[in-house]
Amino acid sequence: MKDPDRVRRAHDAARSAHETAERPGQHHPSAPPAALNAETMPAIVETAIQVAIRQGQFDDLPGAGKPIPGIGDHHDPDWWIRRKIERENLTGLGPPALMLRVEDRELDAHLDDLRRESDVRAVLEDFNRRVIEARRQLLGGPPVVTKPRDVDAEVAAWHGRRTAAAAAAAAEVPTPAPRKRWFRKP
Repeated sequence: MKDPDRVRRAHDAARSAHETAERPGQHHPSAPPAALNAETMPAIVETAIQVAIRQGQFDDLPGAGKPIPGIGDHHDPDWWIRRKIERENLTGLGPPALMLRVEDRELDAHLDDLRRESDVRAVLEDFNRRVIEARRQLLGGPPVVTKPRDVDAEVAAWHGRRTAAAAAAAAEVPTPAPRKRWFRKP
């Protein structure tokens, strides 16, 4: 049903373009005027938009008919970078205060992946150094509310989590059922 209509419209548009080309004194409505300046530019843009609407170039765009996200929220000057980080699921970007909060939240899981106590101490000392350095800098942005971690207490907690995980893994190992022979002796 759409194909005959589309062919008819294309035929009508070609015929009207041919008729306008035969009359030298008249311009096609979608053709830009000869002089481009600040006074004619809005008219050119509006004409181009109207032609695109008539041609259906704005039909079936993603997000059509949906509300614009973020309208009505408080004004955030960094809205565009926050939205980009959320949309692309980027990590490792942002102000140091926010990055340290995220790292602090995920630090225990990261420490549990380490095998040696010296590695745990090195990671904790590096984390504490970056927290202290972020508190010293006056670059603006959100305040640094992340506290440095006590290295000895964290190492003791790491040992406790490792022994608990090892005990849980040992308890989960099922005892094998007695094997049955696949044949019987008469």
